[in-house]
Amino acid sequence: MVEIMPVSERDRILSGWDLFLLWMGAAISLAEVWAGGMLAPLGASVGILVIVLGHLIGNTPFALGGVIGSRYGIPTMVTLRPSFGIKGSYLGSILNVIQLLGWTAVMLVVAGDAAFAIYSGIDKRVWMIVIGAITTLWAIGGSRYWKWASRIGVIALTILCVMATYLVVKEGVPKKEPSGMDIGMALDLVIAMPVSWLPLVSDYSRYSRSSSGAFWGTWMGYMIGSSWMYALGLLTFLSTGSTDVVSVMVKLGFTGVALLLVLLSTVTTTFLDLYSAVISYMNINPRLNRTLALSLGGAIGIAIAIVFPPEAYEGFLLFIGGMFCPIFGVVLTDYFIIRRGEIKVEELYKERGIYWYNSGVNWWAILSWAIGFALYEIIALKFPWIGASIPSMVIAGLVYWLKRG
Repeated sequence: MVEIMPVSERDRILSGWDLFLLWMGAAISLAEVWAGGMLAPLGASVGILVIVLGHLIGNTPFALGGVIGSRYGIPTMVTLRPSFGIKGSYLGSILNVIQLLGWTAVMLVVAGDAAFAIYSGIDKRVWMIVIGAITTLWAIGGSRYWKWASRIGVIALTILCVMATYLVVKEGVPKKEPSGMDIGMALDLVIAMPVSWLPLVSDYSRYSRSSSGAFWGTWMGYMIGSSWMYALGLLTFLSTGSTDVVSVMVKLGFTGVALLLVLLSTVTTTFLDLYSAVISYMNINPRLNRTLALSLGGAIGIAIAIVFPPEAYEGFLLFIGGMFCPIFGVVLTDYFIIRRGEIKVEELYKERGIYWYNSGVNWWAILSWAIGFALYEIIALKFPWIGASIPSMVIAGLVYWLKRG
């Protein structure tokens, strides 16, 4: 049986700077601007404080997850095997494929709407298809291509976003007192974004030259890029009543620049979703043809985008947090606390027994995840002011530790 084996030393070509650019490029997206606009009821001061705090909290487990992949050269879904078992890791793979195809669709919806607002002569569904096709080709390119594409793309994106931020701030941001939104729920909406990347972070950190470079490159790149986009969305909504930063640029005569921002920001983010959806499924079916699967995944993402209801976005973010916070509460507890940072990689590919980490399903890990997920849903629905992300992650990890510690 063919497996997704650890990458060779020859293929470890990404420096901390490369990962910084990769994750900053991932963070600079219109979907994050859109998410930042949801925090408008908090006002500018409280909203920015929540953005910074939420990213400080969410970025840390996100970057720590990448450390496992960088040390052993394995993708994220394989890092689930020590705690969940080989077959148990399929749960994470299935959930991750669902969320990543969902993210692909979300990104294409946002990009299609923005591109249509710039140039309405082309139907938004056509824009989705075109941008989706470019994204698919970018994902097929592979790690050596991404290294240089990220450098060029992120530098261009940074220049474009500096311009967009200046134009929004120039319009003026009215002061607004906090109202109508629980701080805990607002934090969850911020934390959910870096957590949504946790299930794929090692797909890229496994190509890193060092674990420290992987951690700090990932942490800093996403922290800066995502916090900036959330703040841009918040300020845009407070000054214009919407999160449509593209329309602000078009209104001031920067049409071509706005279209370039839409295309670059979508592609540099969405190709990660598409590539990792395929890598996640290869944890279940390693014989999958990667190029064919990427093409099929791109087509599915485009099809979902055409029918995706934008009002479902907030619920989608909370669904992601509920699913993956407890999964990685278990994984990080198992790796950093119980195993103290040591895995026998060869054991991840052997099937012996039905309980221990190197095969089958670890039902205690599944139970720990289920308890964390249930806690997340209860808090999100009944006590949103508490914030569900961190309690669900901590409790899932604690339940797992009590049995295995």
